[in-house]
Amino acid sequence: MNTMSRDKVFIATTSVQDFKLSNVGKAPEGYPLYRVEDRYSKSVFAKPYEQRKACFISHVLKNPGADSIKCFFYELIRLQQYHQPIHERLLFSTLDYIDQRRDCADFLLTGVIRLYYQFFDNGLLSDEFREKSKQTILNFKYWPDEPGIDSMCYWTENHHIIFSVNEFLAGQLFPDSIFKNSNKLGKDKKQEAKKRIEKWLEMRFFTGFSEWLSNVYYDEDFAPLLNLVDFSDDYEVSRRAQIIIDLMLYDMAINSYYGMFSCTHGRTYTKEKINPYVESTSDTAKLLFGMGCFANKDNMSAVMFTLSTGYRVPKVIIDIAHDNQKKEWINKQRVSINFKDAAKWGYGNKDLDSAMGLLLFGGYCHPRTFSHMVLLLDKFNWWKNKFFLEFVPFKKAIKFGDKIGLTTIIAWLLRKDMSRNVLSENNIYTYRTPDYMLSTSQNYRKGYGGDQQHIWQATLNDQAVCFTTHPGGYGMQAPNAYWHGNGFMPKAIQHKNVVVVIYNTPCIPTILLQKKIKFTHAFFPSNRFDHVIERNGWIFGKKDEGYIALYSRNPYFWQQEGEYRGAEIISHGYKNIWLVEMGRQQDYGCFNNFVYLIQQATLIFRGLNIHYYSPSIGVIDTGWSRPLKVNRQVISTSNYRRYDNESSVTDFGAKEIYIKHNDEELLLKY
Repeated sequence: MNTMSRDKVFIATTSVQDFKLSNVGKAPEGYPLYRVEDRYSKSVFAKPYEQRKACFISHVLKNPGADSIKCFFYELIRLQQYHQPIHERLLFSTLDYIDQRRDCADFLLTGVIRLYYQFFDNGLLSDEFREKSKQTILNFKYWPDEPGIDSMCYWTENHHIIFSVNEFLAGQLFPDSIFKNSNKLGKDKKQEAKKRIEKWLEMRFFTGFSEWLSNVYYDEDFAPLLNLVDFSDDYEVSRRAQIIIDLMLYDMAINSYYGMFSCTHGRTYTKEKINPYVESTSDTAKLLFGMGCFANKDNMSAVMFTLSTGYRVPKVIIDIAHDNQKKEWINKQRVSINFKDAAKWGYGNKDLDSAMGLLLFGGYCHPRTFSHMVLLLDKFNWWKNKFFLEFVPFKKAIKFGDKIGLTTIIAWLLRKDMSRNVLSENNIYTYRTPDYMLSTSQNYRKGYGGDQQHIWQATLNDQAVCFTTHPGGYGMQAPNAYWHGNGFMPKAIQHKNVVVVIYNTPCIPTILLQKKIKFTHAFFPSNRFDHVIERNGWIFGKKDEGYIALYSRNPYFWQQEGEYRGAEIISHGYKNIWLVEMGRQQDYGCFNNFVYLIQQATLIFRGLNIHYYSPSIGVIDTGWSRPLKVNRQVISTSNYRRYDNESSVTDFGAKEIYIKHNDEELLLKY
């Protein structure tokens, strides 16, 4: 199973590409050909930022870029450092990729825009490349309302801002030039993009990210925002972009474990889930916080932060990221919106702006958004977009059904399967100690089909992690993915160091899964732990001074062959309850004492209800249709604040966010 494959955004799309540049040619003499691997750093490897930046630059200059389209970004560092040779053939291949309008071309154009603003006249670029890059910028398709059939993804949260910022800054570069694809002047395109940017920034400030805490897509959101900070001539746009970067880094600081953004995620991939030390934000964390790894796998934001002349991380955020020695850190926060509140947030009309806005939250086939999706398919001719080819055989039925309201009824009847992309309101709970971190999306869309959502994770170090899923399939494309796809999502409930994960796969036919798998499984890489013991149905793991205990209500067995031999625990059945309790040496003493106390604890299952006497926090009662009670007290798992932790208590939708840690503080006003 190739864990490096990239997923596609919509359901089981046929828009599969390899995300690599073609016709790159032979690297020039003296250009690095082999990787010089960096090591994960748990402690802050260098306190001054300038020293960390120098280390990152040195790492880049010794390495070729990533084995993906993002290899292009390392060339920007070579240009900044005036470090020869640059790989100009790779730069031309980047322009070719953009000109072909392949999916994720917008990522590369973000780098080309920075190159044009920052390094265009530094003397290392040929006249041929400079002219071709200008034509690439002027000829690009910046929004789906422009002419041309393509299969670029414009609509997810990350693509939405990347396309919009690229258009804004391209229009600013060439205000009086005609952009050939749209036949519009640059200054007009800039104004059109500005409206989208302002709305995107507004929603992220007040409601957070629908692709919540994504260790993949935060990396891609940083890049256009940094371009706005550095190059926008509109002060308010630049200021607000800086605020959103602050909040994203704050999200990372309060939900990371020693530089690993290894919490619950709105969207992620298998590689990042099972190898947190090489996740897409790891390079950025090591650069900005001093902990992590210059992994050179799938990162572009570390380069953009290094090149930025206008952004610096507030000290309070760095201090919070460094404060990993608290005995107990609890963060609760709410992100995204409910579709029933769409009008409140400005998406109440059936028009193109509302429809594109709702797609930011995965509003493809949700009962409240399906008619908006039909509008987009028609107006943008997305019937020919490869992301949506699955709609084409039903085009007439969909259009007729939309007119009479039948599609909404069908979407409601099949909502648990058809709305699996939805990234709606989510309440996040993260519990961190010096020896482990546990993070969960509380009771998030239980029983609904999922896509790339990562509901919960326990992290003990850079490799020892644990999580469960109901696999969507045996492939690598969500939802039919084995580890980062979700057949149907659980009810996961966390209180401090304990999480209960209840699976209740509905007895409904599915049209978006190749088959409905009749088991749930846990990722528990035994060879990454110092010690693993099985007692009385429990599986115990020790890593350094952190402990984990895992229990499956249904009988389980270890995978005995293949890539996940000794790392996967399988439990048959459509219904199951997994229970996890975390501990540490400081609280339990030796590992054997932790094992003894947990295995002796009262544990009773009644159907999909559980009664558990946790040695650390007391009696836990909950179930599929029952609230969480701890020591007979009902614990709310919904309607969280925007932020609720010791550094910030901010109401959802508030106009100001105040962050304080020790003597440092930060007040963000939209």
